[in-house]
Amino acid sequence: MRRQLQLTATILLLSGATYAQDEQQADTAKEAVLFDGQDQTWQNGSDRRSEAVLQTRYFTGSFMFDGNYNYSFNNPIDNTVVGSTAMARHNEMEVSFVGFGGDFNYHNARGRVMLQFGNRSIIVPRNDYSPYRGQYALHDAYRYMSEAYGGYHFNIGRTGINVDAGLFMSYIGLNSYYQVENWEYQASFTSDNTPWFFNGMRIQIIPSSKLKIEPWIINGWQSYGKFNSMPGFGANITWCPNENLKLLTNDYYGKDAPMIPKRKRFHSDNSLLIRYYKNTQNSGISQAAFSLTGDLGFETGGGVNGFSNSDTAKGPAQYFLSAMFYNRVWFYKNKFAWTIGGGLMTNPGRYLVLYPTGDASPLPDPLDPTKTEGTHPYSANPGDKFSGWDCSTNFDWMPNQSLTVRIEYVHRHTSVPYFAGHGGVTSPTGYTTTPIPAGWSPDLVQSEDRIILAILFRL
Repeated sequence: MRRQLQLTATILLLSGATYAQDEQQADTAKEAVLFDGQDQTWQNGSDRRSEAVLQTRYFTGSFMFDGNYNYSFNNPIDNTVVGSTAMARHNEMEVSFVGFGGDFNYHNARGRVMLQFGNRSIIVPRNDYSPYRGQYALHDAYRYMSEAYGGYHFNIGRTGINVDAGLFMSYIGLNSYYQVENWEYQASFTSDNTPWFFNGMRIQIIPSSKLKIEPWIINGWQSYGKFNSMPGFGANITWCPNENLKLLTNDYYGKDAPMIPKRKRFHSDNSLLIRYYKNTQNSGISQAAFSLTGDLGFETGGGVNGFSNSDTAKGPAQYFLSAMFYNRVWFYKNKFAWTIGGGLMTNPGRYLVLYPTGDASPLPDPLDPTKTEGTHPYSANPGDKFSGWDCSTNFDWMPNQSLTVRIEYVHRHTSVPYFAGHGGVTSPTGYTTTPIPAGWSPDLVQSEDRIILAILFRL
C-alpha cells in the first residue's frame, strides 16, 4: 500500500531528491524549496537518485521497470502468490510494474501522470469493493494509472500553498508504491495491508523548508469510488529538521465498510527514520540507517466495537496494531547495501488483511457481485482473529543511481492458514480451466519461505 513521491508547484520532490521547477520564472522566485539542501536519497520509501535525467523546463519524465523471479518453498502447483502486492506469480519471471509518465509545470499550473502496466495494476486494486457500487467499471477505468492529478500553486505567504486533485500516492505505511524506492522488496504486513493510493484532493502547506502539512479529502481507503455517502479525511505531517532525521505521521478517518454506513474507521501511521553513520567515500561501510514504523487503527459501529470485547451488544473488537523495523548498511561508496528487518501485525476482524487469491477468496465474483468466489477456507467476519509476523534480509548491487539488483530471503507466518500451500488455490491441477470436483478445497498454510530476485530500473 504510500508513498513518498511528492510534487509541489515549485519543486519536483522525488521522495527525497528535490529539483527546482522552472527556476527561471520570475513568479516562482520567492518560493521555498521543500527539504532544500538535504540529502534524502538514503531514506526508506524515497527516491535514491541525486538528479533527474529526463528533465526539461516544463516537463520531467520518468520511466520505471520492476521485474522479479521468486520461489516459494511451498511450491504451489498453480504458481500463485497469496498475500502480497509485490508479487503475483511463483517460480516464473514476472513483470510486476512498468511505469512511464512524468510531471508537467507551466508557471503555477502543475500536473503529474504516471501510467502503469504489469501485475501490480491487477493485484493492488483487487480488494477495492467500491467499483461494485454503481456502473462504469471503475477498475478498468483507473487501473492503468498509478498517479494522475492536476493542480495549482497559490502564491500565499512566503512559501505558498499547493492544491491537487486526482489520483495520488498514499504515504501510510512508509513504503513507496514504487519498489525501486524501498529497502525491502516484500513489504512487511504494516505496509502491504495499508493503502497504496488515494483518489481525491490534497492541499500541501509548507510553513518552512523542513516541514510539510498535507490535508486530504478523498473517496476512501484505497478506493476508486466511495463506499458510502461520506468521503474520507486525512492528513500527513512530515518534519525533517536535518538530512539525517525524518519524522512523519499519517492519520485517516472514514466510513469504508461497503453497505455498512454506521461503521467508522480510524487509522494512525507513524514513522521515524535515522541515518546514524555517513562516509559516502569510504570503501568499507559508507552509511547506515534504520526505519521504525508503528500503526494503530480501529473500526467501530455497525456491529463492531473497536478495541473492546466487553460490550457484546456492540459487537466484537475490530482493530489493527502493527510495527516494522529495518536496518540498512551501505558499502563501497553506496554501490552495495545489506538490509535486515521485519514486523508484526494483529488485525481482529481482518478488515485490512489482503484476501487470499483464487478459489480461496471471499471477494465478490467480478461477473456477478451478488455472489462470492471460492469455497471459503478463509473468512473476514467480525471477530475473526488474525495475526502475523515476518522477517527478511536482502543484498543490493547498485552500480549507478538508476539500477538496483536485489536478492532477498523472506519468512512470513500467520496465526491461521493463509499462504498458498503445495495444492495451490485454483484447482486440483492448478489451471482455471479444470472443473472443481466435490470435496476439493484450496490449500492454505500458516507460513512460507521465499527467495526473491528483483531487477529494478529507474530513469
